Amino acid sequence: MMATNGKDACGLKDDVSSVSSNGSAVVNGAVTEGSSGSKLQNGGTVRPERFTFSPEPSFENIRRLQAQFTDERDWNQFHQPRNLLLAMVGEVGEVAELFQWRGEVAEGLPDWTESEREHLAHELSDVLIYLVELAEKCHVDLPQAVLRKMALNRLKYPASKVHGSAKKYTEYKD
Repeated sequence: MMATNGKDACGLKDDVSSVSSNGSAVVNGAVTEGSSGSKLQNGGTVRPERFTFSPEPSFENIRRLQAQFTDERDWNQFHQPRNLLLAMVGEVGEVAELFQWRGEVAEGLPDWTESEREHLAHELSDVLIYLVELAEKCHVDLPQAVLRKMALNRLKYPASKVHGSAKKYTEYKD
């Protein structure tokens, strides 16, 4: 695992959760809705707002924080692309281990303890930190690369053709 304290590095308070006046909660810096949906009179349900990330820190802020962390420890000599990739794969393995043997897991992890959710947050953070640092070392502007890739995916998977299907783009017929 990476030895970073995101709250200290970002200047965040130890209070990781609060509830706003509209009922949405802020947990580990992210906004979530308090209920799984409200019942309508006709028996249907209204879906809660989608989960959203907090706006800060940005990828660039994360890159800078990690660069400072690495520089302070003189670790750049070890943080070459291959090493970062292998470290990230190890962290992905740690994320996979948290899901291993659980079967299907519901969105929002309602059956997980707060400790299990926090452990997952730590491991996902490690993956993201290594990904951002790998992108930096490879000179890939990750936010712009994401936009270009999403544009390509829209071409490969037009909604009119793939709606509701999990087939690979090579399996679709015109």
